[in-house]
Amino acid sequence: MAAPPDNRPLSPHLQVWRPHITMVASISNRFAGAGLVVGAFALVAWLWALAAGPEDFANVSALLKSTLGQIALFLVAVAGAYHFAAGVRHLVWDAGRGFSPRVADLTGWGAFIFALAAPVALWALAGA
Repeated sequence: MAAPPDNRPLSPHLQVWRPHITMVASISNRFAGAGLVVGAFALVAWLWALAAGPEDFANVSALLKSTLGQIALFLVAVAGAYHFAAGVRHLVWDAGRGFSPRVADLTGWGAFIFALAAPVALWALAGA
């Protein structure tokens, strides 16, 4: 099978398509789910270290308390908050509501705002 000519576009719609909030929200929900899987593996590693003994647990705890570990934990919290908000948004859609472009855009922005506000509030409470 021969390759298509170089001057022929493979997906012509890509030249005229522009991103919109509902599209970005949908893609972000998938990325958040993947981030939560990574967070689940980190939780398993933490539990494994807890079961392995105090030395292993101290090593994993030191990693999680480092700047890089704190950033990773915050990003997992952002992913969890976003995935939760997007899930509520989809439940509303499953009930047959919220499909108008204005409401869909507002709930998309709301999910992003919640994804940032909830972890910041959680971190503020945890630090207090």
